[in-house]
Amino acid sequence: MEPNAWWDVVADIVGETHRASGPDLGRVADHAMRRLGMAAELYLADHGQRVLTPITAEGRAPIAIEGTLAGRAFQLQEPTWAPTRGPATELWVPMVDGTERIGAVRFGLPDDLSPWDVEVRERCIALADLLGHIVASKFAYGDALHVARRTTPFTPDAELLWQLLPPLTFASEDIMISVVLEPYQRVGGDAFDYAVDERNAFCALFDSVGHDMQSGLTTAVALAAIRNARRGGVRDLGELAGTADRLIIENRPVGTRYVTAILSWLDLGTGELTYVLAGHPPPLLLRANSAVKQLRVRPRIPLGISDRPIAAATGREHLEPGDRLLFFTDGIVESRDDEGRPFGFQRLVEFIERDSAANLAAPETLRRVMHAVLDYQWGRIDDDATLMMIDWRPPTETLPPETSAPRHDT
Repeated sequence: MEPNAWWDVVADIVGETHRASGPDLGRVADHAMRRLGMAAELYLADHGQRVLTPITAEGRAPIAIEGTLAGRAFQLQEPTWAPTRGPATELWVPMVDGTERIGAVRFGLPDDLSPWDVEVRERCIALADLLGHIVASKFAYGDALHVARRTTPFTPDAELLWQLLPPLTFASEDIMISVVLEPYQRVGGDAFDYAVDERNAFCALFDSVGHDMQSGLTTAVALAAIRNARRGGVRDLGELAGTADRLIIENRPVGTRYVTAILSWLDLGTGELTYVLAGHPPPLLLRANSAVKQLRVRPRIPLGISDRPIAAATGREHLEPGDRLLFFTDGIVESRDDEGRPFGFQRLVEFIERDSAANLAAPETLRRVMHAVLDYQWGRIDDDATLMMIDWRPPTETLPPETSAPRHDT
């Protein structure tokens, strides 16, 4: 097929989506693909990463992420396909915004295009990447795309916090950061933040006491205080924590409200990690897919208990290329089964090691571990539970390709 025909499709998609709403994107993509005799359907992953929901396909039901071609494309971030009855072939391609997984695109191929053709796959990947960026840009302008990602209604607490959070996944040549939160539709006190610049990466995890709107507001104040101070040039972790102390106390209602947190800086050039624990569980260091140790340092009191200057002990650790850090909130290890037995730290380590050994990227590793936590308590989660994974992979290390060898079923 003529290369210009593919460029015409790109031009059509870009031109038509400037004035398209979120629900229109599937129609625009499908119409543009007809230039090539192809079809296209866009699917969004729900926040719990269990199903893929069509944006506009009439009569199409959500597709499970486990055990399907569409789900495999989403999980492994590679094209998948299987011959269908009749001449057409379906090619499923992951849809991402940067490196954040947001769904998948189903391309219907005509007789003269084969998913075995590397050029066809590469062009479909490029189109899916373009569509991922466009879909992500439309979330701010309407509700339909948000609704498509929800299998259950959000609480006001969750609505507040989700608007404050950065994307769940970020990656550059130096670092990958990925996060999962549950219960995503009711999260009230857990939150995270990160900022990656040329030389350094800031990563933080927060867990507010309580499970109500005030918990969410307290977390929001802590996050905003630290983010504002950081953007104002404050680098010292103790000073950042002190800023949060003062603002929480100034704005809290009657009664004590506080936030446990881990605040950290990672030097992307040297691998030097500095961190402060404010009443928070120590992070876990993994090397070569095995847990090495928890990173412990004398903790300071949680954020918001006192506005007096507090000397915060700063932990230091020199990472090796390929090291993986896991931040987590106590809702992970304290989750309980029907008999009251906690999930526990050791079980968390076992799941992390197992899924890391499968050479899964951080987002898929966390998805599987979080589902294990949920399954342990039969889907009923009483406390917010959050996992943040940080992979340090400096350019001197040989990096794996973004898309591995494609998979197919016969």
